[in-house]
Amino acid sequence: MTSEPDFSTYSGTEVDPVYGPATEERPGDWPYTRGVYPEMYRSRLWTMRMFAGFGTALDTNRRFKELLAAGSDGLSSAFDLPTLMGRDSDDPLAIGEVGKCGVAVDTVRDVEDLYRDIDLSSVTTSMTINSPAPVLLAMLVTAAERTGVQRSELGGTLQNDILKEYQAQKEYVFPPRPSMRLVSDVIRFCAAEMPRWHPVSISGYHIREAGSTAAQELAFTLGNGFAYVEAALDAGLSIDEFAPRLSFFFNAHIDFFEEIAKYRAARRIWALRMRDHYGAKNERSMQMRFHTQTAGVSLTAQQPELNMVRTAIEALAGVLGGTQSLHTNSFDEALALPTDKAARLALRTQQVIAHETRVTNVADPLGGSWYVEALTDEMERQANEIFEVVAAFGSGSMLEGTLVGVEQGWFQGEIAQAAYDVERKLNDGRRVMVGATAFFEGNDDEPPEILQISKESEEVQLKRLAEVKAERDSETVDRCLERLRTDASDATVNLMPAILEAVRADVTVGETMSALADTFGRYREVPVL
Repeated sequence: MTSEPDFSTYSGTEVDPVYGPATEERPGDWPYTRGVYPEMYRSRLWTMRMFAGFGTALDTNRRFKELLAAGSDGLSSAFDLPTLMGRDSDDPLAIGEVGKCGVAVDTVRDVEDLYRDIDLSSVTTSMTINSPAPVLLAMLVTAAERTGVQRSELGGTLQNDILKEYQAQKEYVFPPRPSMRLVSDVIRFCAAEMPRWHPVSISGYHIREAGSTAAQELAFTLGNGFAYVEAALDAGLSIDEFAPRLSFFFNAHIDFFEEIAKYRAARRIWALRMRDHYGAKNERSMQMRFHTQTAGVSLTAQQPELNMVRTAIEALAGVLGGTQSLHTNSFDEALALPTDKAARLALRTQQVIAHETRVTNVADPLGGSWYVEALTDEMERQANEIFEVVAAFGSGSMLEGTLVGVEQGWFQGEIAQAAYDVERKLNDGRRVMVGATAFFEGNDDEPPEILQISKESEEVQLKRLAEVKAERDSETVDRCLERLRTDASDATVNLMPAILEAVRADVTVGETMSALADTFGRYREVPVL
């Protein structure tokens, strides 16, 4: 790559950074429909943040280093199901799941291995975890500080979006209201001590994967964002003290223009609400910055090579919609976790878009398209209708309305109905999924080689956990767990200091979550009929 990017067209004429009437909104202008930066990718490309995690921390550490060597400039950590559910690898419910859908993390020593020999002061990392998010953040802080990187230097994102767990993904531990306290505690902690860190990634991705429409993904995600804003305000923070570090995470689905319109509407809605309703003054509080991941649910096990085509189209929609970072799914992910080669091809897809297509030369190149502008307006209209319904549940409060909507199963029911509608269209032929509902030639071809997670990986993790438990000071562990229970019983106490103390003493994820559950209880969802 040259140090001077080529901003010419193929005819040799240099293009302007943006096109459109000078009197109209430009990229970088409030309310940021056209993008949050004036020149968008001409000034800086999006972060190519590849998602990875499997087996032990050392297994995933090797994958991280391979991705960095291949040109990825950000990391995203995928955790296994026991970790996501706040359980240790030796929990009876974890048997057979250790390291399978992500990396197994039990103690801070695993996090030290996860990022071993990776400079956390220069490489940003995202951690896709929610109910145990405060515990994993404390582990990252501790692991970094043990290598000389201060918490104030750490850059990256903690997903920490518990509301969408109740609505869509179902990886929750505690009831909604104490869970919201933990989210607020993390926001307050990061606002005070981690200025480069995003304490919440408000995530529509999983809502869409569960079956929502694009408009529902947009509205539920932003509505959850407004709920977190109100929770932080209730906790005593001022809007511009924390809002600049809130981030978002959207799906890049296969309906190309609809997705682009969704992102444009999201920026506009957020800017309007943050200024006019919550009184934000800092423009960064009003600028929605978001990560995008291509749609896992659009991938097929049949003719899996077609998934490379789907992913390329979805990634292009994310780029034309103005994303700040992007993960591209691997073509074999409908079959298993990606192989090294498949993950590298997924990254290369982003690199081709960035360096060969020239779509990065102009900010919001589809701005002014009658179709895209009409879709953007329609997305905004549908989202505002949904906000009215949610706010009515809480007598005007988005925080209370969202909690009531979760507790009554309203969100879950809306998503389930949308998913059912799509399934009916697939079954009766109104919608086609190539290889799955039509065009079957090639379905009998030999499947590609897939990544196998060995039984030995689980055995290694269990042995490591047993060694840590044998080596640590049991009296210190007991004292830390008792402090967690005490602090949890006082709603005015920020739980992050107690969690940090426990992590440093090698208290496990499962032990920490169980201690908090002694006060908060464990949540069981009431089925939606």
